Amino acid sequence: MGESRRRLTLVAVAALAVGVLLGFGVGWLVPRLTAPGDDSAEAGFARDMSSHHAQAVEMALLAYRNGENPGVRQLGYDIATVQQAQIGVMQTWLRDWGLSPTGSRPRMAWMPDGQQSLENGLMPGMATPQQLEQLRNAKGRDFDVLFCQLMLRHHLGGIHMVDGVLSETSDGEVQGLAEGMKAGQTKEVKILQDLLTDLNAKPL
Repeated sequence: MGESRRRLTLVAVAALAVGVLLGFGVGWLVPRLTAPGDDSAEAGFARDMSSHHAQAVEMALLAYRNGENPGVRQLGYDIATVQQAQIGVMQTWLRDWGLSPTGSRPRMAWMPDGQQSLENGLMPGMATPQQLEQLRNAKGRDFDVLFCQLMLRHHLGGIHMVDGVLSETSDGEVQGLAEGMKAGQTKEVKILQDLLTDLNAKPL
């Protein structure tokens, strides 16, 4: 009787050990198996929006340093800090998904309307190299107006990209960040419009 109990105990312990090992194995494999793939909308969004944000951060830092209007300087600070943090989140996703920061697909190929979203080869709302150079060289009111004009277009383009990924993804983290981006940039669109009104200027 004692021998039978010992055997049953050993079998139970062995079964438990196997179960624990399988649990660890499944726990390690499931995120890999369910993570967005290289060609997914989530990966495309993380890559393209990181680049889109990077230009916004560059322009926003110029506004923080060179803006004449206090509202322009404050908005520049806010945009730079928020969007740099969001870049960090998206780059962390790519690393956690086992994907490279850059993919093989063309920019915006993940969008529902594909590369039709591109504007002269640029992602929606992005400033051209010539416009960026003009902003770097602008001073005073001219700087404030150009910054607000360029950032307004930039934000509207970014919101279009957010709408694109929200229509494609079921990933909770991606949805959460995208919805936060849309809410924040929609508020900033109103601020930019008000600043242009105060500066007696119109959008581009």
